[in-house]
Amino acid sequence: MILQALVHHYEDLVARGEVSRPGWSSAKVSYALHLDDKGAVVGVISVKELQSPGKKEALRPRPMTVPAQAKRSVGIAPNFLCDNSSYLLGIDNKSNPERSIKCFEASRRFHQSLLSGVDAPAARAVLAFFRRWNPHQAAVHPVIRAYLADLISGGNLIFLYRGIYAQDDAQLRSVWQRHYNRSGGGAEGVCLVTGSAGPIAQLHPAIRGIQGAQASGAALVSFHAPAFCSYGHEQGQNAPISQYAAFAYGTALNHLVADQKHRRYLGDTIVLFWAAGGEPAYQSAFGAFCFDMDPPYPDHDLDDMLDRLSSGIPADFDGTLLDPNRDFYVLGLSPNAARLSVRFFLRNSFGGFLKNIQAHRKRLEIVGPKNDNFPAIPLPALLAETVSRGSGDNSPAPAITGEVLRAVLSGTRYPATLLNAVHLRIRAEREVTRASAAMIKAYYLKNPHPQEVPEEILTVSLNLHSTNIPYQLGRLFSVLEGIEYQSSPSERNSAIRDAYFNSASATPARVFPFLIHRARKRLNHLPAPARTDGEKMLREMLDGLQEVFPACMNLPQQGAFQLGYYHQTQARFLPGNRGTEVT
Repeated sequence: MILQALVHHYEDLVARGEVSRPGWSSAKVSYALHLDDKGAVVGVISVKELQSPGKKEALRPRPMTVPAQAKRSVGIAPNFLCDNSSYLLGIDNKSNPERSIKCFEASRRFHQSLLSGVDAPAARAVLAFFRRWNPHQAAVHPVIRAYLADLISGGNLIFLYRGIYAQDDAQLRSVWQRHYNRSGGGAEGVCLVTGSAGPIAQLHPAIRGIQGAQASGAALVSFHAPAFCSYGHEQGQNAPISQYAAFAYGTALNHLVADQKHRRYLGDTIVLFWAAGGEPAYQSAFGAFCFDMDPPYPDHDLDDMLDRLSSGIPADFDGTLLDPNRDFYVLGLSPNAARLSVRFFLRNSFGGFLKNIQAHRKRLEIVGPKNDNFPAIPLPALLAETVSRGSGDNSPAPAITGEVLRAVLSGTRYPATLLNAVHLRIRAEREVTRASAAMIKAYYLKNPHPQEVPEEILTVSLNLHSTNIPYQLGRLFSVLEGIEYQSSPSERNSAIRDAYFNSASATPARVFPFLIHRARKRLNHLPAPARTDGEKMLREMLDGLQEVFPACMNLPQQGAFQLGYYHQTQARFLPGNRGTEVT
């Protein structure tokens, strides 16, 4: 299913002219070696371009379409017309000059075997270069010397002849295409992806550019150990996929990974998404709705588009009329040594995904502090609530990432691991943030526990009329905290929350009698208006509870406590309130 969707996406991209056909691939190129008619290097030209993958623009290698690159491990395998300095110059920075010479000699023989007898000026120039180039003198070559450090740093090099890159020369392209078509032999079989008969791929393409994977690329499909093989089959024959399908899915996947505007990392998982037809506007819209990725519209316009698309009505996004019935795909991959692990793969209509996202966002709606500028809490902010701020690694656990995104996009129950992680962070930091409170609310709306967490407390803001005891205890703790703040402003950094929040939410009977006694003593030190307000609020809270303090509370009840605390705390700081007021 995954490979079929990727092959279809490849065919869509080919129709749009965004990717190359079989025999060609995209590679990041740093420099071009300028050749004259005699094959001499008369210049080194940077082909890097300004890119801004992060906060700052920088010169980075340019993606270019070149002859298909060989898949390397430890062996020597030259590429045609585009390779690193080991193969094209016979020199590198790896402190192994003997191997560099062998790489150059292999590249020389490979180019001679393809270009000998080709009556084309560019072919003669490349052949002349390989005949006359001396890798032993490369470091002192007058043209190379000025760029030596960059040239041997591992980036790809190409040839430039008479103002045209060698791989773009029509005759050289024909030479390569004929060679590629002839080299496609191998065992014949029926492809599991396309259903057509043809040569079966022994090795599958490497997927490059995923953080945490090997720089040379990682495999989505591979059979690299005898334990993975059966019935005498070797490597790719164990699950026959045609060379065309392997090339197609690899090209599509590399194109998705390289598209920095339409991908998102959640922890170690890269999330890729695309629509049938390949129009990038669907990706941009999905990124804006799901991940808050550079939305080109104000929030109210995005909300209107989301409402229309979720209801099955087409909407214009950046000049493209989005069809809510268009097939849409979401794929999550994580690095695993030389391979890639599939965290999740989801297929639905575009509108179906957005309907689930909208429902998720509505469940998350909760009152927030004044300085919170997010009208809707983005998914990355929610996942960040599962990681302690004091930890060295701020990435959420990979399993949680996949489970949460699958739940949001599929409209299924949230995983219990998410609630546990949020709860552990609250206990560690004794703080209930907007995101953590919203996640608790959303969790119990989707995963109901009506006895411990009734729907009456799963509200956007404070419910003054709820009789749920854990919720009322959370409210009471916030009121006691407000009294503490007012009576001792200088001690805010050592508030009762730091010392008693966890025990108050887990074993109320052991803590609240002491805290109430302490608060009554503190009230005596407040000025008259604040003292009156505090005494009134405390009396109302205790009357509602009838001073019933459970000996212990389970996890759902602690969630109700945390919601009550959060709602009351936000109400305390509404305009016009004096620390403990809520009206």
